[in-house]
Amino acid sequence: MWKSVDSKTLLRGAGRTFVTAFLALLIVGCKVGPNYARPSVTTPQAYRGALAPEATPTAASDKSIAEQDWRTIFTDPVLQRLVDEALKNNLDLRIAAQRILEAQAQIGVVRSQQLPSVGAGGSYTALQIPAGLANKNADGTSNDFIRGGGFSASAAWNLDFWGLYRRQTEAARAELLKTEWAQRATRTSLIEELATAYFRLRSLDSQLEITQNTIKAREDSLHLTQSLEHFGAGSRADTRQAEELLHTAQANLPEIRRQIAVQENAISILLGHNPQDVDRGLTINDQPHPGSVPAGLPSDLLERRPDIRQAEAELIAANARVGVAKAQFFPQISLTSMGGSASNQLQSIFDGKNAYWYAAGSLTQPIFAGGRISSNYKYSQAQQQEMVARYQKTILNAFKDVSNSLVSYRETQNQREEQNQVVVSATDAVRLARLRYAGGNTSYLEVLTTDTDLYDAQLKLAQAQAQEADSLVALYTSLGGGWR
Repeated sequence: MWKSVDSKTLLRGAGRTFVTAFLALLIVGCKVGPNYARPSVTTPQAYRGALAPEATPTAASDKSIAEQDWRTIFTDPVLQRLVDEALKNNLDLRIAAQRILEAQAQIGVVRSQQLPSVGAGGSYTALQIPAGLANKNADGTSNDFIRGGGFSASAAWNLDFWGLYRRQTEAARAELLKTEWAQRATRTSLIEELATAYFRLRSLDSQLEITQNTIKAREDSLHLTQSLEHFGAGSRADTRQAEELLHTAQANLPEIRRQIAVQENAISILLGHNPQDVDRGLTINDQPHPGSVPAGLPSDLLERRPDIRQAEAELIAANARVGVAKAQFFPQISLTSMGGSASNQLQSIFDGKNAYWYAAGSLTQPIFAGGRISSNYKYSQAQQQEMVARYQKTILNAFKDVSNSLVSYRETQNQREEQNQVVVSATDAVRLARLRYAGGNTSYLEVLTTDTDLYDAQLKLAQAQAQEADSLVALYTSLGGGWR
């Protein structure tokens, strides 16, 4: 059966519903300012330099080398151990980790503005009045000692009706994300620098060994010319030329040893150590290099590269700050309340009749601020547009890095292969020249020329091997390899 309801009851119910809805709206409110949307970016179909002339068009869609575990590419066990040690001890990584903790704490600071603040306190007072000033009671006694106390609690809440504090929290979370991606970028940069320094060290070790072997061969050649001169079959000029060759090689030793020490010191610092000796693994000649280096899809680079993700996090933060600046145009709503109990008699503090309370609400609308609010809004919009341009520039630079690395790796491979053939030819030329000189069929000038060419070719080969290894490291990094 239907029950009749009077108009007063309906009005009270409607009033309660309206008040409840209004309070819910105050609490939830809205968020002014733009919501973040990733800017549209035009990505190429394939990386420039990704395909060799004989490669098939489908090669660009293969799984990227950056998705492979780095240990399957860089298999030198000593290098792997050095990388693990650097990830544990490097000070730059520790600094980056602390920055993440700072950003996490900052989120708590910013988010606290969305919540009410509550405080409580108590007081106690005692006053001794001089007997001559005290009031006399009817029985002749005096009130010369007064005690009193109380307790109170207060609360304040700035309602986030326009999303001011929520946008600030959104920006703080984006800053945390930026810091996390910055840590990954630091890790990537650290391992790239360490691997590059290690390969250069192994190249210098090879150059040192080549120089030492060359010195030994030239010492033997000098003894030969001295013997031929002694028995009248050679000349003093041949002996002097042999001495020149020997001293030239010996003069290179100090510089190579200096560069080795510099590389060892650099690696030690990356490992978080004082300068010290560094262990060695495979020679630069034995470092493996994959013949196929699929680059993958360019669009995937936007998700893998930490610098791109870091730039996007900066853009998200700048976008949220536009909302923060826009919320300043609207009125700010705050609620305050206070309550407690007080009495000049301690035993009656908790008596209900001594309680008090106070509540108030306020609305503040900015009217004139000398252009500060509007200028701040324009400033935040300009910053947001700057971050958009920076994000797009970071992506373009990433594509450039990959293209440069692909070309560099292919061409350094070609250079190393050709330089290896130069060494083979120069080695045979030296052998033939020494045979002809020993048989008296040519002057020592031919030996000097071919020997010099061989030594230079061997040093260049060691350098080309290091450049090939460096280009592989740069390629893996530019494609967003994780170095996990």
